[in-house]
Amino acid sequence: MSGAGNRQRRAGRRSRSVRKPASDQSFYRRHRSALILLVLALIALAFVEGRSRIDDAITEVTLPLRHDDIIRQQAEEKDVPADLIAAVIYQESRFRDQTSSAGARGLMQITPSTAEYVEDLSGGSTFDQSDLADPDLNIRYGTFYLRHLLDQFEGDEVAALAAYNAGETNVFEWGGSDLEISDIPFPETKHYVQVVLEKRDAYRREYSKELGL
Repeated sequence: MSGAGNRQRRAGRRSRSVRKPASDQSFYRRHRSALILLVLALIALAFVEGRSRIDDAITEVTLPLRHDDIIRQQAEEKDVPADLIAAVIYQESRFRDQTSSAGARGLMQITPSTAEYVEDLSGGSTFDQSDLADPDLNIRYGTFYLRHLLDQFEGDEVAALAAYNAGETNVFEWGGSDLEISDIPFPETKHYVQVVLEKRDAYRREYSKELGL
């Protein structure tokens, strides 16, 4: 009787010592480090993507770009740097269609008198003032005029930009193609030229692909 009881107790002990399959909890303990690293990697990826979208949104507000296809086309057609065109549009209108108190219209703020001047230079005869609200035509006229100014001042960008803001007559009086920023007597025009040249670098840096640079 006692021998049978001993055998039963030994059998019970053996049955209790049999290993059970690993539980979910033990799996987590064994792989905890890998799971933590995976979670951290996913968080980092989400942060990077989120930060990238935030940076893009900030750039869109502080350095907007619209109608890059027209800018690229006009840059190639009229041999004017696309980043320079974009920078002029930025300083003139921030890429918003608007009319100034002086009557300048559209993205590149073309006055009716300048538009008529461009018409005469280009041999056109179909200009209507309302056309200046059209981004395509406005950028065409503005780029044509910018090209004309660059030619007038032997490719000097400082002189051409000063003339875009203050007129050709003033720039010829200030030194023409030898004009330097420090020579510009109008504070508004001096600031205008400085900002355009600064934004030109920014557009080249931020939008080289969109502008075909």
